[in-house]
Amino acid sequence: MALFPQSALQPGVRKREVFGWAMYDFANSGYTTVVITAVFAAYFVGGIAKGAPWGAFAWTAALSISYAIVMLTMPAIGAWADLRAAKKRVLVIVTVACVAGTAALALTPRLAGPFAVALAMALVIVSNTFYSYGESLTGAFLPELATADGMGKVSGWGWGFGYLGGMLALGLCLAYVLWSQAQGLPASHFVPVTMLITAALYGAAACVTFALLPERALPQQRGAEQGAWQQLRDTFREARAYRDFMWLLGCTVCYQGGVAVAITLAAIYAEQVIGFVPSETMVLIFVLNIAAALGAFGFGYLQDRIGHRRSLAGTLVAWIAVCLIAASVSTKGGFWWAATIAGLAMGSSQSAGRAMTGILAPPRQLAEFFGLWTFATRLASIVGPLSYGAITWATGGNQRIAILSTAVLFVGGLLLLLPIDMRRGREAALRA
Repeated sequence: MALFPQSALQPGVRKREVFGWAMYDFANSGYTTVVITAVFAAYFVGGIAKGAPWGAFAWTAALSISYAIVMLTMPAIGAWADLRAAKKRVLVIVTVACVAGTAALALTPRLAGPFAVALAMALVIVSNTFYSYGESLTGAFLPELATADGMGKVSGWGWGFGYLGGMLALGLCLAYVLWSQAQGLPASHFVPVTMLITAALYGAAACVTFALLPERALPQQRGAEQGAWQQLRDTFREARAYRDFMWLLGCTVCYQGGVAVAITLAAIYAEQVIGFVPSETMVLIFVLNIAAALGAFGFGYLQDRIGHRRSLAGTLVAWIAVCLIAASVSTKGGFWWAATIAGLAMGSSQSAGRAMTGILAPPRQLAEFFGLWTFATRLASIVGPLSYGAITWATGGNQRIAILSTAVLFVGGLLLLLPIDMRRGREAALRA
């Protein structure tokens, strides 16, 4: 924590609190790395669905349902947490639920037939929904910890720690998978163990957050909370007064849609198009996490120096290059280049987006406005992968055209980023 000065933190905030906050990113990143990207996604399609043509659609449908639930409920949950100064309390609850759902995924390989598919989809919906709640709530702590000038550094620390956590979880799982394969054990044996490893690491690391991160907000008297739909409409109505924040939401929907394609379909593309085997895919994702951690750390400092908007714009250009390279290469070595650039861009773009949200959100409505940010990211997570799947189906299974089309999402994000004025947006947030 000596890598950034005390001046980057809000008055009274200790560096141990920042460490505790960053440890939640460390805790939950194993879930996305192991469950969503590297292990369970491929096992669901190839093992539980037995490679059926509908397997990939069922997987993306389960994720889309969870994202739709989060989109419609997170603003209301955020408003409730703001009113009662209960972000930490809710964070504990959703963490326990996600850890339990992840551990329960270990049951699915022991079942067969339609019931196994239905149970796996249900548990993915549950675990991913509560994971998303936790991601939004932990983001809402950021403006309470960091100053506007230091938000990039602190956000970068969080994302960087997150990728380290993802690497640890994936590394432990990879070691067990390689040992199991050497013993001749099938995927139905080692996949359940990887789910238990991921759940245990998530729960243990999150306890550090709960021990070190205090709830600094105070209860508010802004009226009673409403239903999710009404709360969502009211929050959007209030947010429309913050022009730059709204531009950021639009930008987020576009570029995070492309990032969601990378997270949810990278392993499938590597194996089905480039020819990777599962163990090579896990190594690829591991190295991608190293690059992402370096990107999050490095760009966290760069964005505070050159500006958040410029920093995000640079990463979106890098993402466009990733799509072009991935669509054109046919060798594993060439795809490694695309994956490395994607890792650097992934960490930096996600860190920059969260920091920009923290700067442009009104201080009294942090969880509520981070709920809108979560709405945007989850909408992106529906639009991106489903578009990829639809284009793949429409082109007779040509995933190269689908990944090339993903570049359009990053171009759209770049165009929507141009009108944002961070100084104007910060002044509007503070006037609230």
